[in-house]
Amino acid sequence: MFSGIIEEAAQVVALQKDQENLHLTMECSFTNELKIDQSVAHNGVCLTVVSKTDKTYTVTAIKETLDRTNLGLLVPGSKVNLERSMMMNGRLDGHIVQGHVDQTAVCTEVKEADGSWYFTFEYALDQEMAKRGYMAVDKGSVTVNGVSLTVCYPTDNTFQVAIIPYTYEHTNFHQIKAGTVVNIEFDIIGKYVSRMMSF
Repeated sequence: MFSGIIEEAAQVVALQKDQENLHLTMECSFTNELKIDQSVAHNGVCLTVVSKTDKTYTVTAIKETLDRTNLGLLVPGSKVNLERSMMMNGRLDGHIVQGHVDQTAVCTEVKEADGSWYFTFEYALDQEMAKRGYMAVDKGSVTVNGVSLTVCYPTDNTFQVAIIPYTYEHTNFHQIKAGTVVNIEFDIIGKYVSRMMSF
């Protein structure tokens, strides 16, 4: 489980296809603190550390993950938002994030607003899934590339988020522009509430 508070936007140093799997090798400041079999969120996707060196570590994404997320679009040099799993004795500064990306969305607009930015994202609407809580709700939580954010001005298939300078600079939001594909995870609480109301 994660909180959506990004620790570091780190670089991909290598990618290796292995049949339908993709091995991602990352270099980050906390590599020496990682252990094999540890969970780390990559752009919001929970992946397991399978090997490491002094400076790098490797995780593996399977076909299901590649089909549902933006990880298959990464290239060496891409910046990826990283977060280690939550410690149970810590504060929940963001919101409850599972690391199970629901789908991708496309950035349709980036608008500067006196020192902050508004990003608009569009996603494919599935009416049946929306009834189960897979949708954005005004002032609710959403995870974009692993970042815990508050939804603004949602429509049936779009929403905005406001990004402060710190988040813009310390995550890969500074690389997102119109046309960029991002990972989104809708709020798990909304999914549970929608499920309970269906009975």
